[in-house]
Amino acid sequence: MTSMKDRMLAGEPYIADEPEIIADLDRAARLMHRFNTSPPDDPQGRLAALRELLGELGEDTWIRPPFHCDYGGNIRIGPRSFVNYQAVFLDVAAITIGADVQIGPNVQLLTPTHPVEPEPRRAKWESARPITLADNVWLGGGVVVLAGVTVGENTVVGAGAVVTRDLPPNVVAVGNPARPVRRLD
Repeated sequence: MTSMKDRMLAGEPYIADEPEIIADLDRAARLMHRFNTSPPDDPQGRLAALRELLGELGEDTWIRPPFHCDYGGNIRIGPRSFVNYQAVFLDVAAITIGADVQIGPNVQLLTPTHPVEPEPRRAKWESARPITLADNVWLGGGVVVLAGVTVGENTVVGAGAVVTRDLPPNVVAVGNPARPVRRLD
């Protein structure tokens, strides 16, 4: 029999009530607390908490607290990237962030999805789809990226945009839903 955690990791519908899933959430909560409450004059302690929390943290990458996620282990961030204050990365599915990515304050990367139909939603079924930010992407403050989205290399997403579908490389995208308004050369 397939566990709910296996179903979750496979992107299939699951219910998040299994002890293994709850233990993973609790582990992440402890590490986020350690990171978010670490003294500002202890950058090495802060970095150690992030390295333990995240699946991968590239060299010279920095995240400013507070930072919030579901599991942490499903997040991979490439080198030289920056994540500003109040980031929320719901990593039920993989969140992959390339090199040299800039993420503004209050950005949300949301991999979970829920059924539109009321009965399965009431029964607490959910699933998730991965999010990918390619190299050198810049997400302005307050951007929300929804499940299953890929943002192409060098793309800039304007502050407050809601990204509901893939964005190609080398564009500036704005709005809700976000749409390309200019090509970058």
